[in-house]
Amino acid sequence: MVVPLYAHNIYMKLEDEISQPKFKSQYQKAALNIIYTCNWLTSQHSANLKPHGITQQQYNILRILRGQYPKPASIKLLKERMMDKMSDASRLVEKLRLKGLLERKINKADRRNVDVAISQKGLDLLTSLDYLDENFKKLISLNEKDVDQLNELLDKLRG
Repeated sequence: MVVPLYAHNIYMKLEDEISQPKFKSQYQKAALNIIYTCNWLTSQHSANLKPHGITQQQYNILRILRGQYPKPASIKLLKERMMDKMSDASRLVEKLRLKGLLERKINKADRRNVDVAISQKGLDLLTSLDYLDENFKKLISLNEKDVDQLNELLDKLRG
């Protein structure tokens, strides 16, 4: 488990983190702060997944499939629901299939489509990784009211 950098309620300002004392505007600072924080969270999350031999994008596919379970999902559905829209879902599915974490089958109703379903091995892996959801509480060292406000502001930002 990765220990959050801000575990003791001590935080670093963006200015200190990137050694930039001034910004053109508070809007520029906010945008850079979001990007910097995204990269920091991504790095923390990747470090937690690495010992299990999967990437964040593969983890995302498995979580989508667990949500669909026992029904299969199409590649199109996976693409629509993935957090990283730039990922190649077909390639990720093949890598997960080779690891035995999911199964691919030709769709009986439409042979041009592929049905993808999580395997028992995939379900077991996700169960072993469920602690990561709890770990987010430690990484995002904010109280529930602040987290609610943060979520609302981020949703509002995306419009």
